[in-house]
Amino acid sequence: MHWYNKLKEYFPIEEMKSKEHMETLLIDKRNVYHKEEGPKHVLMYVETEDFVFVDYLFVSSAARGEGLGKKLLDSLKTKNKPILLEVEPAVEEEPDTGKRLKFYAREDFSHAQQISYVRRSLATGETNNLEILYWSPATPAKVDEKVIFNAMKTTYEEIHTYKDQHFYGASYEPTAQVLQFYMKPKINILENFDAVSV
Repeated sequence: MHWYNKLKEYFPIEEMKSKEHMETLLIDKRNVYHKEEGPKHVLMYVETEDFVFVDYLFVSSAARGEGLGKKLLDSLKTKNKPILLEVEPAVEEEPDTGKRLKFYAREDFSHAQQISYVRRSLATGETNNLEILYWSPATPAKVDEKVIFNAMKTTYEEIHTYKDQHFYGASYEPTAQVLQFYMKPKINILENFDAVSV
């Protein structure tokens, strides 16, 4: 199966970029936008001088329990830069959301509690409240979330909205509308998963 179809089957439509968008990023932004693919996985990520952003991480159900997701993240951790990604909050109706959070908590990711990230899907018109998780080579207590916020801004402006009018016939909302930084932290969505031994 083509790598794009694997992603499309796993990720909700409102989180998917179009195939044309992703293929164009792999060409136009090849210095920062990368694809790693194997029989049981697809990893799409952005790597700049200062950070890594995981755009999509798919591990086939046939490989679950083999530690493949951990190996892929470990390979990114060797770059010794902050790694960030977007996740849906856990909801009971979709058990995979909780499993994902448990996985990232186990991999020492932290929740960016000062960042609000709300974007409208051009595919569905629905508004998505997503959360930002990050891993840092520094102790989490030493990480200024402003650094994560600025990395997310760069990702949104240079990757997510790249040629959006061309690919989708409409533009995504301006960055200032989508990303907000708050001084008062919100509830840590990983808190319940940190204490879980797996």
